[in-house]
Amino acid sequence: MMRLNELTTDLLQLGTSLDQPVEGDTRGRSLKYVDWANPANNIFHVCKEFDVERSGSTKTRRPDIVLFVNGIPFCVMECKGPNEDFEEAISQNLRNQGSDEIPHLFRSVQLLIATNKNKVRYGTVGTSRKFWALWREKEFNDGDIGPLLTMPLTATEAKRTFGDGFEEEQAPFERMMGDGREVTEQDRVLYALCRPDRLLDLARRFTLFDLGIKKVARYQQFFAVKNILSKVKQRDSEGRRQGGVIWHTQGSGKSLTMVMLARALALDPEIVNPRIVLVTDRIDLDEQLKATFAACGAEPENASSGRHLLKLVSQQRASIIATVINKFDTALNVRDYRDLSSDVFLLIDESHRGQYGEMHTRMKRMFPNACYLGFTGTPLMKKEKSTAAKFGGLIDIYAIDQAVKDGAVVPLLYEGRHVEQDVNRNGIDVWFERVSRDLTPDQCADLKRKFTRYSEIGQTEPTIYCVAYDVSEHFAKNWKGTGFKAQLATRSKRAALLYKRALDQIGMVTSEVIISAPDDREGYDEVGDESREEVVRFWKKMMERYGDEKSYNRSIVASFKDREDPEILIVVDKLLTGFDAPKNTVLYLDKPLKAHGLLQAIARVNRVEDDKEYGYIIDYAGVLGELDPALKTYSALAEFEAEDLQGVVTQNREEIEKLPQRQHQLWDLFKELPNKLDEEGFERHLGDEERREDFYERLAQFARTLAIALSTADWINEHRNESAIASYKEDLRRFQKLRTAVRKRYQEDIDFKLYEERVRKLLDQHIHANEVITLTAPVNIFDEKAFEEAVGEQTTPASKADMIASLTQRTITERMEEDPVYFEKISALIQKAIDDHRAQRISQLEFLNIIRDAREQVVRPRHDDVPQHLRGNDTAVAFYHAIEKHLAAVTPGADVRADAGEAAEAMLDIIARRRVVNWAQRDDIQNEMRNDLDDYLFDVMRDGKGHPLTPDLMDEIIDRILSIARTRMPD
Repeated sequence: MMRLNELTTDLLQLGTSLDQPVEGDTRGRSLKYVDWANPANNIFHVCKEFDVERSGSTKTRRPDIVLFVNGIPFCVMECKGPNEDFEEAISQNLRNQGSDEIPHLFRSVQLLIATNKNKVRYGTVGTSRKFWALWREKEFNDGDIGPLLTMPLTATEAKRTFGDGFEEEQAPFERMMGDGREVTEQDRVLYALCRPDRLLDLARRFTLFDLGIKKVARYQQFFAVKNILSKVKQRDSEGRRQGGVIWHTQGSGKSLTMVMLARALALDPEIVNPRIVLVTDRIDLDEQLKATFAACGAEPENASSGRHLLKLVSQQRASIIATVINKFDTALNVRDYRDLSSDVFLLIDESHRGQYGEMHTRMKRMFPNACYLGFTGTPLMKKEKSTAAKFGGLIDIYAIDQAVKDGAVVPLLYEGRHVEQDVNRNGIDVWFERVSRDLTPDQCADLKRKFTRYSEIGQTEPTIYCVAYDVSEHFAKNWKGTGFKAQLATRSKRAALLYKRALDQIGMVTSEVIISAPDDREGYDEVGDESREEVVRFWKKMMERYGDEKSYNRSIVASFKDREDPEILIVVDKLLTGFDAPKNTVLYLDKPLKAHGLLQAIARVNRVEDDKEYGYIIDYAGVLGELDPALKTYSALAEFEAEDLQGVVTQNREEIEKLPQRQHQLWDLFKELPNKLDEEGFERHLGDEERREDFYERLAQFARTLAIALSTADWINEHRNESAIASYKEDLRRFQKLRTAVRKRYQEDIDFKLYEERVRKLLDQHIHANEVITLTAPVNIFDEKAFEEAVGEQTTPASKADMIASLTQRTITERMEEDPVYFEKISALIQKAIDDHRAQRISQLEFLNIIRDAREQVVRPRHDDVPQHLRGNDTAVAFYHAIEKHLAAVTPGADVRADAGEAAEAMLDIIARRRVVNWAQRDDIQNEMRNDLDDYLFDVMRDGKGHPLTPDLMDEIIDRILSIARTRMPD
């Protein structure tokens, strides 16, 4: 068993101790019993296959391993063998947390792990599947772990490891350990996460609640905080703490890292009474960071003005202060105040905008001895790096290429688009003469320079309408109805309103505009006197509708995040920084951006979301132009080092180039089939579940890559003859139809993730046929009419048999606890028939007849082997099957049917006598039943009848009997 050889014993070796067994109910215990400061004082106990009854249930769920600390469930591990489906380990962990499973086990659990030998992911209670993370350890290598794996077990450890029914595993394990083995990924992560000091540290300093959602640190957050703590404890010659810059790419949890740092500073015994000042350079970012801290239980005091900031600092009234950077200037204008403490920590968000300029000088004046820690989501520009060194240099880096590799953000695909436009020079000249007749020659020249810039030509109504139509068509064809959203970044407020008008006129997509309030200078920055009035009219309308700017912003953003409309958010500067909406997938860029502004903007679409593989940048402004692999030709990003930009965006044609390969990989699954038009052969070829899952994955990859290609203008233009496109479309149609057929044939659960809206969209827009058939609910095999109709849709005896087998197996799984022995026997019969048919040992007709007979045994059970006096009572029959199986196993060759029948009646009577309302949820009643059943087996079956029943075997019989009773006798 993998979980013994590869997990449990490794955990024993890697620093845990098993001094005492777990006793009593662990539910609801407080973590106050944990000695955080001295991990060695805590009792760590590993329990294999910890068995917990779920409330009101007829089933039992068993996480493979539970790690207890002082009797408190602290870590739950779901384990799979090296060749088993790793994703199922995550799925099982998520299911076990559900309200109808064993949620009470997870009340005090801090860490969850899903693992097989080669893959490990972790999370905490409530972590959704998309956020289960990997761990990359930075502090040790395999040489640290290897000696632990060959350390022999003590006699006590060996007994605890193999003494619970796993004795047969001890000899193979000891032989393997004697020869040594290589360190696995499982070993590395268990050593990293589950050794006492690390596990308690993760729970105490690196687990928090964000708006009620429990979150545990990713590895980059953990090590960033550790590196910062190490750095700030170093002091210069004047006693000031060392600071520096932390570059963690957008979307990697930078704000939560700041929260975790604040907690770590507060809990560090070497730092006495730290005070923290959160600094941003914009009001919206200030509010966002303050909200993040508040959501995590660390409520900052917000400096509403420079005078208020001065008061908070001088009176030391708050341990955490949040402020916008310009308030330092106004505060010092009120009073030239200095706080000389070296235990003040300034956490400066998006530090590239204020860390090194005049504003920073004002912060330094107020806090000359403070520790300055700058956080940025973008790399430092060349000119910033030398200045950053003066403040301690780079402390920690988590660049975008690593974040993409870890799955913390999605990769970005870039496409440059150009809108053809004819310039009416005569009309322009007439207009220019009219508006410039009262200007001086210098003013006239200045206006001409401004108007002839592309940024002004790009704001003409015909150009905006052309771009708006292209945006509408692109979004409608590829994203509309999928739940994903887009932003359209424009050059000015007037342009934003023109885009809104054009999108509404075209009518393909819904949109809203978010802009800031107009100011008195608005008209002077635009070409044309009407611009200011247009913006003012719009603003007045918004204020009448929403009341104030804050409500306007909040309402539009909430609709974008949580409702179907708007599908596109039109922005100028707002929401291009610090705005997180995971469904935001496409950025239509018609705005000149560069440097940090560009990197901030394109990162709006890199957040992780279900079924979101990429973020898309559609560039109408020529911001990036033609990309080269090293990004060296990006004029908009020329001030950065090329290596720091690695992985920022990828030309979409790089992904499209994989299309032929993915088409070939799909066909390669069927290369052994001689007739490529044999639909029955293709369906039977996918009878194996693992091969079917492989087919689904390859088809999904092919469909997604084709969707990218079909949404890219250049690729369409390159295939004007349509032959290659037709080939891809035909293969998608064919294999999508095959997928529908095999899912129906083998009656798989409806998994709407396999019917991604993006793939639906692709088929609807480009295939023009009804290949995708939504599966109906699984047919009830007890409904004769519906059953025969469903089977009748299949065309061959084999396909009919496959469908009946799938339907029957599903029913057996659902009803297994009603009579496990009986249903296990029928399930084995079905599986043997499937294996015999695939091996061509029986014909299609024989296969169908066997499967029909198996289904008949489920619908109308035959109990010819059961004593006559039990046959009218299905519960007694199920008891009989369970007891007879166990008695026959301990007395081979003996006729135990009469004794099993007697025991079934007696045990049914015991349960009936003890049974009360809601007994299945009452532990006390079940314990009374258990005691009575144990007495009966001990006194009558063992001592009276002479059956050699061990205590463990009697416990197994009782567990099975009670499980059946909870299913069949719930009230």
